[in-house]
Amino acid sequence: MTDNNSIHDYLAALNTAPAFGGQVVFHREFAASTPEFGETVEPWPPAIGQLMETMGIKRLFAHQARTIDRVRAGIHTVAATPTASGKTLTYLLPVIEAAVADESVTALFIYPLKALAQDQNKTIGRMAADLNDVDLKSEIYDGDTSAYRRRKIRDNPPHILLTNPEMIHLSILPHHDIWERLLARLRFVVVDEVHTYRGILGSHMAQVFRRLIRLCGYYGAAPTFVFTSATVANPAELASQLTGLNVGTVQKSTAGTGTRHLLVMDPLDGPLRATVILLKAALHRGLRTIVYTQSRKLAELLTVWARSRSGGFADRISAYRAGFLPQERREIEAKLSSGELLAVITTSALELGIDIGSLDLCILVGYPGSIMATWQRGGRVGRAGQESAVILVAGEDALDHYFVRHPRQLVQRPPEAAVINPHNPDVMSRHLVCAAAELPLKMDDPMLMPEPVRGCVDQLIAAGDLYLSADGRTCYSPLKNPHRHVDLRGSGSRFAILEAPANTRLGEIDGVRVYRETHPGAIYLHRGETYQVAALELETRKVIVTRCQVNYHTRVRSGKETQILEIFDQRPVCGTVMAIGRLQVTEQVTGYDRIQTRTGNVLERISLDLPPMVFETHGLWFTVPQAVVDQAEQERIHVMGGLHAMEHAAIGVFPLLVLADRNDLGGISTPFHPQLQGAGIFVYDGIPGGAGLCVQAFADGQGLLEATLAAITGCPCETGCPSCVHSPKCGSGNRPIDKAGAIFLLRQLIAGNGLSAPARLPEIELPEPPGRGADLTEATLSAADPSSRYGVLDVETQLSAQEVGGWHHAERMRVSCAVLYDSKTDSFYEFVEGQMPMLMDHLKQLELIIGFNIRRFDYRVLSAYTDLDFASLPTLDLLEKVKDRLGYRLSLDHLASATLGAGKTADGLDALKWWKEGKMAKILTYCRSDVAITRDLFQFGRDNHYLLFQNKAKQTVRLPVRW
Repeated sequence: MTDNNSIHDYLAALNTAPAFGGQVVFHREFAASTPEFGETVEPWPPAIGQLMETMGIKRLFAHQARTIDRVRAGIHTVAATPTASGKTLTYLLPVIEAAVADESVTALFIYPLKALAQDQNKTIGRMAADLNDVDLKSEIYDGDTSAYRRRKIRDNPPHILLTNPEMIHLSILPHHDIWERLLARLRFVVVDEVHTYRGILGSHMAQVFRRLIRLCGYYGAAPTFVFTSATVANPAELASQLTGLNVGTVQKSTAGTGTRHLLVMDPLDGPLRATVILLKAALHRGLRTIVYTQSRKLAELLTVWARSRSGGFADRISAYRAGFLPQERREIEAKLSSGELLAVITTSALELGIDIGSLDLCILVGYPGSIMATWQRGGRVGRAGQESAVILVAGEDALDHYFVRHPRQLVQRPPEAAVINPHNPDVMSRHLVCAAAELPLKMDDPMLMPEPVRGCVDQLIAAGDLYLSADGRTCYSPLKNPHRHVDLRGSGSRFAILEAPANTRLGEIDGVRVYRETHPGAIYLHRGETYQVAALELETRKVIVTRCQVNYHTRVRSGKETQILEIFDQRPVCGTVMAIGRLQVTEQVTGYDRIQTRTGNVLERISLDLPPMVFETHGLWFTVPQAVVDQAEQERIHVMGGLHAMEHAAIGVFPLLVLADRNDLGGISTPFHPQLQGAGIFVYDGIPGGAGLCVQAFADGQGLLEATLAAITGCPCETGCPSCVHSPKCGSGNRPIDKAGAIFLLRQLIAGNGLSAPARLPEIELPEPPGRGADLTEATLSAADPSSRYGVLDVETQLSAQEVGGWHHAERMRVSCAVLYDSKTDSFYEFVEGQMPMLMDHLKQLELIIGFNIRRFDYRVLSAYTDLDFASLPTLDLLEKVKDRLGYRLSLDHLASATLGAGKTADGLDALKWWKEGKMAKILTYCRSDVAITRDLFQFGRDNHYLLFQNKAKQTVRLPVRW
């Protein structure tokens, strides 16, 4: 720990430094506070009392005692108190107490990061060493655990198993039968840092927890859930949404704190130069410092610049971010904790409670995006009770300048609510398939009761992604292990980043970001080193990079379009209509710019040919009425520039309404959208299926418009800048942008200016929902009417495939006989080889011709007798439909036996043998039987919309069909 006067002297020097004269716009000192203590309702047993005494814990904070009482009583609880308030003890002590009383008790501790589990296991180990009455065992089960150790853990589960979301999803739940000893005795589930389960991870975890609870119930366990969280507005609601359980909360901290300082700086020469100067001064005073940036690229760039300007301290500065290999991260954590490193420059990756020792100074390069994250990051300093400081160095973002103008809002604004979408359909559908693979899903399973879940199950059954049992009561998964296809932390596949020529693994990147950040030619930074992307291999999911030294960085160019798929709600807002619904977003990366790092000038523009990224999500949108557009044009306003500026500014202020940053969102502005029949602006959740952000913001549509206008008018720039209407993510390079146009349009919308605000959007033509009629043709639609005239055809041959040189020579097999059923007369018609012209004439009269493998076999055999274009005939091939659904073929006998309870009377080899024996009557009887079976299968599928078959697990299930 540094000298207590170091921070005081550092801040005094900062406030008087000529280089920063007038740039510190706010300085608030928070006095040290004294702790409040409390007692638990029930006294501790001797073993726990002795343990606490050995640990030097004489008394518990009042909030700790209250949380412990709830956990001991089996009440699902979330402890949402600030960093360093002793949340760990609130669950560790009750768990150890339960293990002392009953050595068979197990507990599951879940951490979002492996490093957090490593830290916690050390703490548990120290506590276990001081226990006398029980041999408390804890084990880490993660991706770094050896196969031998995993088997030992499964065979003899410890009292406490520490793991992460991926291992729950990929290892424990799909193989729950070998984890029965753990699950059947599970008393506690501890979920650490629950506020991190937002966005795509939160949507996934809402399903993982439901699957875990379901399997615990199967083994007779009903564990108590304990959550820890940073300070958010709705911790209990978040925990409840994640699990479906009723969860209570303890929020008020009674822990003492040291003196803390909060400063806001508005740097004249930019935030990066100011940060380097601040960091250099801190290093010379021996202050242990953490610097938070808003992106991986910025963390790497800042590390390079800080090292180059810090002289002898260069080796005591390190970058830290997601994408580093585990051994790299742990090495940095250990060096920071020991004091070997004095400073770390990081992203949100070090926002959580990893033990990195006692830090003194936190520098925030830009507003973190939320009040919660500001205090969570600031809570990394002063943990030992020493004087500490947090300095927000404002960047060019709209929110940064908002807090420069209103710095007291950092203290006065309450923390935001954490938002998830527990019924994200894109995510939920995949986890329902996983749940069915773990344990067949009964249709009355509590997990399926919510209406959105039942609707999703129905869609999965219709699509063949779940199989419904013959009695319609149970769902089965068609895949034995679908879990490996589900990535909890991303909505796309992971790509490995490899350094050529040795293919050394540097890290990985999510498939959603791979085109934007690691396209061919992109400059990629890793641990302060510069690499260029040599190749992006989409099939093998590899990014090949080479080390380089360049004076530029890269920025992609892209275009986007959106389609409205569904409208959830709409309402008049000021002089427009705002709506919320489901959107399809298509983004095409078209190229990239090489930008000189020193000047920011574009050196070269390069085109790219990459596939488009298409996904569905939730978004809100509002129209700009034609009357407002006409007024703008009369005033010589650049309408597209104004719309574009409005879109950027709206996304920039979104975090004032919901817990998000602009990277969680996307936007599109257009002077004419074909579905809106006019100008419109869209803002959408940046993950497939939606995260709940736009849904929450829709509730305050007027607030969004007013905050957007305030952000633009409050910026002192003349024509627009990154503080108001420019976006660092803009695919068109912030062109065109018209700040004055945005102000004009917003004022017209908010004021109405005599315009009659429409109550609803104009009638919008929505696309047909996917899957509804997707496999229907005009011919098969007519067959859905039993009165339509259709025929069922089967052909037998004189020669075998072997005799003619293979199945691809079916036209050489020659017809022995053919049977055609005609629904108009409800009769069977028999034909022999010399009557093929009569058969062709009959086929031409039918509205639909049905067969089993008719296209690949029967028609090819018949092609030897006619010039008729069989492709022109309206045909339904049942085998093709089955293969399209399953991905593999089923025999007619298999389907008939399962669906109709009666199989085929013979097979093709019998028919060939009978031909050689001259037994035509037997062939005709067999062929007629096959036609009758095919007809009955068609009619069963038409009337019931499914056939029955036996899957690979020998279960008789339904195969959805639409004909």
